[in-house]
Amino acid sequence: MKEILPFHLAIPVQDIEKSKKFYKEVLECSEGRSSSTWIDLNFFGHQLVLHKKENLDKIEENTTNLVDSKNVPIPHFGVVLTMSIWRQLAENLKKKEVKFIIDPYIRFEGETGEQATMFFLDPSGNAIEFKAFQNITTQLFER
Repeated sequence: MKEILPFHLAIPVQDIEKSKKFYKEVLECSEGRSSSTWIDLNFFGHQLVLHKKENLDKIEENTTNLVDSKNVPIPHFGVVLTMSIWRQLAENLKKKEVKFIIDPYIRFEGETGEQATMFFLDPSGNAIEFKAFQNITTQLFER
């Protein structure tokens, strides 16, 4: 691919106002179009749409898969950032007292696929991962 365009992802949320506050204040996403049942957000340059869904109980639906001795929640979504932006985001989230599922750390340290990662939940239980590589060009899909 010569040109990478932003992805579009729509996720369910229980409380649209509580979720909007989390994404705007904690993750500093800007708001786009919206209605009483959905909201578009600029999620690190990508289009994330929150759709209100009644009786959502995502936390009980989440399962995990063991990766690098940690229980990684599935499903999850997120963005790959530069290492400097990842570090800054990790510090900002700690200051905002975000409760991490997996605290920010370096996974597979010294091995192929070494990456910075962190996981946490939004107010509706959607698992989010942010990761970074020292050299994304060579490391993102390295085997």
